[in-house]
Order: sequence, then C-alpha cells, then structure tokens
Amino acid sequence: MRAYVFHRGTCPSSGVYCGQGGDRVKAAEILRSLVAIPTPSAATNLPLIEWAREFVEARGWKAWLQRYSDENGVAKANLVARPTAASGDGIGLAFVSHTDTVPFASSWSAALELEERFGNLHGCGACDVKGSLACFLSALDAVKGEADAGTGLILTADEEVGCKGMERLLADGLPHIGTAIVSEPTSLCAGVAGKGYGLARVIVEGVEAHSAFPGEGESAVRIAARMVERIYSLDVFPGCAVDTLFDPICTTINVGVMEGGTAKNIIAGRCTFLAEWRPIPEDPADRVLRGIERLALEMRAIYPRARITIEPMRTEAGFKPGRDGRLRERLAGLVNKGQTGISFSSEASRLARAADEVIVIGPGDMHTAHSDREFVPVQELEQWTAVLEKLIRPA
Repeated sequence: MRAYVFHRGTCPSSGVYCGQGGDRVKAAEILRSLVAIPTPSAATNLPLIEWAREFVEARGWKAWLQRYSDENGVAKANLVARPTAASGDGIGLAFVSHTDTVPFASSWSAALELEERFGNLHGCGACDVKGSLACFLSALDAVKGEADAGTGLILTADEEVGCKGMERLLADGLPHIGTAIVSEPTSLCAGVAGKGYGLARVIVEGVEAHSAFPGEGESAVRIAARMVERIYSLDVFPGCAVDTLFDPICTTINVGVMEGGTAKNIIAGRCTFLAEWRPIPEDPADRVLRGIERLALEMRAIYPRARITIEPMRTEAGFKPGRDGRLRERLAGLVNKGQTGISFSSEASRLARAADEVIVIGPGDMHTAHSDREFVPVQELEQWTAVLEKLIRPA
C-alpha cells in the first residue's frame, strides 16, 4: 500500500490520506481507517465524526455537528455536510450512514484490523455500515469538489440502540430531503420498503408458595409460558397482512429474554419477558401490542390471583415505497439488481417523515453482520462507489 500524508495531522494513524491532491483514495483504503476507529454504541463516535468532517471539508464541503451526551454521559455527535455551493434549506439527494456498531466479542482479536480474504474485507462494521460510508467518501474524492450542490451527507450516532441520533436530528428540524439513500447491507438490492419495530415488556406477578403445596400458590412462570406459547402461535393476531417484498413475508414475533422464579422449590412469584415484533407496513404498528393486551385479559380471567402488566417500549411503523420513484428507477439502471423489502430495523422509517423517497441499500449482507463473520465483498465496494460517483456528479 502506498504511503499517505496526513492532512493537518488529525487523521487517525491508519495511514489514509485525508487531504486533497494525488490519486483517488479507494474505498477499501478509507474503510481500513474507519474500521480502526472503535465505535460501539456505548463509546463515543467523535473520533470518527471528526475524521469524516475533515475529509469532506478538505474537498470543498461544509459540515455542521450536532453534539450531545447520551443517557450515560458519553459524548456523541451527528453530522450534516453539504457542498459549499449549496443554497437553500433542502437537500435534493442525501446519503445517510450511522457511525456506531454493535459491540464485538473480546475473542475477535482482529475486529479493528481490516483483513482481506478471498476477495472479502473482514472487520467490525465492514458491512454495517462503514463500507457504505467508505464508498461515499471515495466517490466524493473522485469528483474533486464538483459534487452536485443538492447532495448531502448525514452521519448519525446511536442507530444500533434505537436510532436515537436520527431522532435528535429530526427533532431539531432536519432540512427537507427529496430522496435519501440509507446505508444498510443489502447486497446492493434496493430496499424500497421496510418493516417497523415494536417491543414490550410483560410482567407476570403470581403468588409464591412452597412447591409441595401448589394449590396455595400461582406460578408466574407457568402463566408467562402459556402467554409466550400463544404469542408464537399468532392466534391472538387475526387479520395480519402479507407482503411478498419481504422475507419473511409477514409480521414476525420473537420472545428473546425471559426471567422468572427464585428457587427450585418455590412457586414462582414473578416472571418477565420481552416480546418484539417487526410489522410489515400494511400492518398497524401496534397490532401485536393490542393482541398481547387481549391475551393478558384472557390470562387474568383464568388466573384471577395473578397480576399481568404490559409496558410498551417501542412502537415504530415501517415505510412503504415512496410516491416519487425517480431514485428507484435510476438505481435500477445503475445497479441492475432487484428490489426488496427490509426486514431489519433501520433509520429509513424515521427518515421517511422528512423525505419524499427513501431507499435502503449498500454493499455486504446483513446475515454476516453483528458477528465475527462480518465482511464486505471488494467487488461490491467498487461497484457501489462507481454508482455513487454517478449519483453525486452534476447532471
């Protein structure tokens, strides 16, 4: 790899050139620097934000930071950047990327060292979603300050823990956006619709007693187990829709955490579980929650000594294909891949409140993300960089 000169001495020590001049900086070289900056959601993202700000400012863009401290007092920032020549409040085409990653296991010793194996680049965040950001920055470097004045870059914090950075931007009045590309690994298939997200905590309080005398108690674990079985059977959710854009084609439900009881010989007095659901856009975002509430009423009638409390934690609708399909049509010609629905959560459902059209797309496959198997194919990095270069050049 060639030697690079630091710009004003603030680039990280991974060696990627942040200033102007010389040959184009390839996406893989930029990705090496981005992966080397640890940004799990529990940590600050400021080093990466400052790195990206310097990169775009060196190429004739102006950047604004929205700084904040999260609920644990950790310093975070969102970034909005536009060409210096941009005028007006709106952004015609916004490229959106979150900066945080999920935490990586201590056993993954090379998580922050980008490794190439058989044409794939392995590292924490390689596909989710630092690879996409590297492609945009490489494309920006290629146009040499001639990006269309209507383009913009939006970088957010805390996506992996509830899209909190994007919510802060929207609350502060994010400029109106014509079309938005939201970065997520889709193997470059255009995600034109996305599922929503719901989460609720269910608390079952029974009556403790000695296990030798079951009639004197009411097992919270037993009641909770019956509820979970019914939730998975879907028989409490009549009328759920289907959409063949998605895989799976319907709203999905998962009970991922369940805790209860105090000892083997005590009838459990308390049991809690977390139920999450991912509704397709045609389903009301609270349909599953209403079903769980109806189920709780049934269980109270069967077990009158028990108390069941439901605490809604998140209820977010999905997004449908935008009425303005110009970006969708253009991507179809540039990428030559099919359209799909996004089953995992992303910032797109929130950004749809501020944009006319939202597409979720990026290199890599979400099936490898959130694990030490995470990688992004070099070929997809190069292809997506070339597409972005065409999109951000003046028409």
